[in-house]
Amino acid sequence: MGIFNGMNISASGLTAQSMRMDTIAQNIANVDTTRDENGKPYRRKTVVFAEKNNDAFSTALAMSRTHRASKVNGNGVKITAVVEDHVASMKKVYDPSHPDADQDGYVTYPNVNTVTEMTNLIDASRSYEANVTAFNATKNMLLKGLEVGK
Repeated sequence: MGIFNGMNISASGLTAQSMRMDTIAQNIANVDTTRDENGKPYRRKTVVFAEKNNDAFSTALAMSRTHRASKVNGNGVKITAVVEDHVASMKKVYDPSHPDADQDGYVTYPNVNTVTEMTNLIDASRSYEANVTAFNATKNMLLKGLEVGK
């Protein structure tokens, strides 16, 4: 494990949570978008994270069973994809005067729930703050290490 690994791990978390907050902001901004560039209603987007790891989980598990867990190092987090939510259903509202109403007078609105998005935003911002705290703690430990040599 290198001297800056802790800072690199925290930095990857900062980047990931920043992307998550940007995606949540995009969802909130498009809560009433009934037509995107393809002519379809906006779909909620989510960010998918994965561990940056060169070792397979089975390797880490085997090492932990042989009491060599201290040799299993984390490498941070990475963004693997930004995906559209096809699980939550779109909202249908009766409004025959709307330009995007179908033949029955219903308008399809995005599957964005503002309460859910705000909850996710709070979670992402707290995770971001935790990564900042960890980064600063690592930085302070490195600075204290430099002072030992004085």
